Amino acid sequence: MFNPLKSIFRGRTPPKTGLPVVRARYDAAQTTKDNGKHWAAADHLSADMEAAPEVRRTLRMRSRYEVANNSYAKGLVQMLANDTIGTGPRLQMLSSDENFNDEVESAFMKWADAAKLAAKLRTMRMSRCQDGEAFAVLATNPKVRDPVKLDLLLIEADRISGDLRWLEENTSVDGISFDHWGNPVDYRVLKYHPGDVHYMPGDEAIHVPADYMLHIFRQDRPGLHRGVPELTAALPLFAQLRRYNLAVLSAAEAAADFAAILYTDAPPNGESDEVEPMDSIPLERNMMLTVPAGWKMGQLDPKQPAANHAEFVKIILSEIARCVCSTYGTLAGDFSGHNYASGRLDNQIYHKSILVDRSFWEMEVLNRIFEAWFREYSLTTTQTVPAERHLWFWDGAESVDPAKTATAQEKRLANNTTTLAAECAKEGRDYLSVLRQRAKEYKLMRELGIPIKDDPAAVEIQPEPDDGSEPKEPVDE
Repeated sequence: MFNPLKSIFRGRTPPKTGLPVVRARYDAAQTTKDNGKHWAAADHLSADMEAAPEVRRTLRMRSRYEVANNSYAKGLVQMLANDTIGTGPRLQMLSSDENFNDEVESAFMKWADAAKLAAKLRTMRMSRCQDGEAFAVLATNPKVRDPVKLDLLLIEADRISGDLRWLEENTSVDGISFDHWGNPVDYRVLKYHPGDVHYMPGDEAIHVPADYMLHIFRQDRPGLHRGVPELTAALPLFAQLRRYNLAVLSAAEAAADFAAILYTDAPPNGESDEVEPMDSIPLERNMMLTVPAGWKMGQLDPKQPAANHAEFVKIILSEIARCVCSTYGTLAGDFSGHNYASGRLDNQIYHKSILVDRSFWEMEVLNRIFEAWFREYSLTTTQTVPAERHLWFWDGAESVDPAKTATAQEKRLANNTTTLAAECAKEGRDYLSVLRQRAKEYKLMRELGIPIKDDPAAVEIQPEPDDGSEPKEPVDE
């Protein structure tokens, strides 16, 4: 082990300072009777062994169960899919030929609609959240109503499975084979889902080359080759929240079941009429009732929901939201306790994670889809295909205060600290399409005689005077 003192003093004895020798240590590395139980489940397994097939299967089942039965979990998964994918990505070509750009963008949009690309990407995003990973095969589908017959065939994570010998093979991880550089080569896809009625152990599997398989998951550790649900850390919290809410509801219902209770302050065998314990008396509406001598009528004091019930739910939801880089307001859809600044800050934290996630989808999914589509599209056109460069546009985030956002946008454009392309991109729009559409609108408004504010074409140029005086400044109509 490297010792800096040896390199400094080169074998000589360090000078004595008279100060006591201090041996530093990490408190978190110590195992005591107080923290022994807490750290009992900590292990030293590799990433793939920690996410072993049986572990991932259990996590997937519990995550799906929670999403199917917990409205907060269901809303979280759908929120991520809607905010990340939205109505679907839009292509912008960047070649020097504008006609070619328009043609390719239009053709890709038509194919994306025919192949239901946006809906499939949203399903993949939900699967990545609740299952940990999403798979899709780039295949030819003759039923796609487009000249390009490329399609995405979605596959559930359970169908990508090894043949129970992956521990014996250094180049395979639960159905995925890798080369010596760690690149995926082959995916073993079961013919039927293990939970399907047609599935039989030992059934024949289909091997799909990696060039035609899209596999997307969040790699939380180096060396991890299969994903675990993004909700894993929050699954116990979802269970706690459901149990707590059900217990509060049961206690409130039990208290509400009793309209009234007879009780007495008399001591045992005191002067009061005999009443059968736990006896029930039917009550009618708007009736007058007498009670036995020595007895009083009262109502059960409900203790649930407690005053801190809403605060407890908020704390649990805030902790759940952090596993997807979100906040309580975004997850619960409740910004009632926020002002403008805090509400916008909440959205900024969440939308920054959405931007990072979209970049991930562009690199891992969209660029590969476009590469396969463009290769097939090139065979359907007779014109020369220039070198392609492209960008992706997504749905823009809704502004909390549109007036303030528009004012800030106008100032940035005026002082040249931004561009129209950048501002349109934030809203998920192509600046070229915006300008072309505005030009059409301006032309039509001029034809119809509709006045246009600050229209350059409406400025009248005054002729130079013949008397030698200075020409007048142009005036707007």
